[in-house]
Amino acid sequence: MADCIFCKIAKKEIPAETLFESDNIIAFKDANPIAPVHVLVIPKKHIKSVAELHEEDAGLMGEIILSAKKIAEDLEISQNGYKLLIRVGKYGGQEVDHLHLHLIGGAPLSEEIQPIS
Repeated sequence: MADCIFCKIAKKEIPAETLFESDNIIAFKDANPIAPVHVLVIPKKHIKSVAELHEEDAGLMGEIILSAKKIAEDLEISQNGYKLLIRVGKYGGQEVDHLHLHLIGGAPLSEEIQPIS
């Protein structure tokens, strides 16, 4: 996708503070962090969301999760814990139409659940 900001980051057309990179994925600090550690782990291949994954993407998703685990270890947040979050679509809160995993940690995390009215 020519206008996808995450594709541009993956192609190094837009700068980002890269923390990890392999042939298939890239991980970088979130520009608007919600915790002391907030990293986005994305596939270099443009996939709009989890809803558009195919069976052949199973290995890629495994690589994304294992890379997030390694980054958490490298950033020394593993012992106390962290959150992995993937949002899907508008109602799921996905803001960029490129699959991405949020690695969030470095402080106690909470989740506010609002009742359905």
